[in-house]
Amino acid sequence: MIDGAEKQGRSGPLAGVKIIDLTSVMMGPYATMILGDYGADVIKVESPEGDVMRLAAPMRHSQMGAMYLQGNRNKRSIVLDLKKPGGRDALLRLAATADVFVHNVRPAAMRRLRLSADDLLAVNPRLVYASLHGFGEQGPYAGRPAYDDLIQGMTGLPALTGKIAGQPRFSPATIADRIVGLNATHAILAALLHRDRSGEGQSIEIPMFETMAQFVLGDHMAGRSFEPPIGPAGYARLLSSDRRPYQTCDGYICALVYTDKQWAALFRAIGQEQEQGRDPRLNSIASRTSNYDFVYGWFSELMKTRTTAEWMHLFEEADIPYAPLHDLDGLIDDPHLASVGLLQSIEHPTEGTLRVAGPAATWSKTPPSVRRYPPRLGEHGAEILREAGFSAGEIDVLVSNGAMVEADPADKSMS
Repeated sequence: MIDGAEKQGRSGPLAGVKIIDLTSVMMGPYATMILGDYGADVIKVESPEGDVMRLAAPMRHSQMGAMYLQGNRNKRSIVLDLKKPGGRDALLRLAATADVFVHNVRPAAMRRLRLSADDLLAVNPRLVYASLHGFGEQGPYAGRPAYDDLIQGMTGLPALTGKIAGQPRFSPATIADRIVGLNATHAILAALLHRDRSGEGQSIEIPMFETMAQFVLGDHMAGRSFEPPIGPAGYARLLSSDRRPYQTCDGYICALVYTDKQWAALFRAIGQEQEQGRDPRLNSIASRTSNYDFVYGWFSELMKTRTTAEWMHLFEEADIPYAPLHDLDGLIDDPHLASVGLLQSIEHPTEGTLRVAGPAATWSKTPPSVRRYPPRLGEHGAEILREAGFSAGEIDVLVSNGAMVEADPADKSMS
């Protein structure tokens, strides 16, 4: 059980790194949450309206939606109105001593606010300035708005699903946001490494479209890997209509028989050990990878001949990879996840006990940790400014002219 406050004596590999986080929705907050898990001090700078995911149901209290709660632990929140001179100036003072500045605002808007990479690096030449947006600034799509669904569509994922299932569908996870967020995390870490070696800050751009195109095409360039092409794009194994959880006599099971060794073990287990009695398309990895539709279709029919429990026992004995088909509740309640402690509990002052999926990797020296609950809107504003050297009078001026908005005191009494 994490008590919600900063845990004393626990610090990750990024302890001492300060990150100014102007991101919202999911892609950027996911990246900065991971950096926070690694020990960084993540200062979440929000508009007076707050991160839009605060409003995404379900929620117990206003501005504390579940999606927000799952993407913003290990952060502190300050509300600055960047359209007011005082708000922008306060942000520049925060950035002057920061290590990383990350945003997912469209670049043109950042230029209008005079918060572009050139503006920030002039204030702090050691800064890593990370810009997450839809499209690279050098291409014809520069400046266009982008969301997960749009980027999925542009990179072919719904079309690939439609090719198999008959109708285009988006992934039921924010796959583009999270993959791009992960790429942003390691880009920021690499830039910090360069900064520590050279003393140089820099700007880095992490575009959604290009990042997801690289992700999808890594599987599906296929025949178009060659010039001239030797075949169409598309990895046939992933596009077989029978590559799916397999129906058994009484349910479903996930299994992947892939290597020659695994196929030999399967044939022994089902009494088809003699090669001459089998369809030759099953008899070598070269034959199977040239006939995916036949192989997956044959395997699908075989799976219907026994119960799920019988197949699980057979696969276990034969050392063939298999897994249960979980629904969401099955995943949340999986005994392995319980044993390794992936799901952690946080005590939140207004939301009660929260369950979050914590860091997955294990570290021998500097483990990541969940140290802070997801903050209320503007919860740490005065604290953050005091740490940056603002006097009480300066903070009062920012509050009085609306450049900074403090957390609603009434929130503290929620139960």
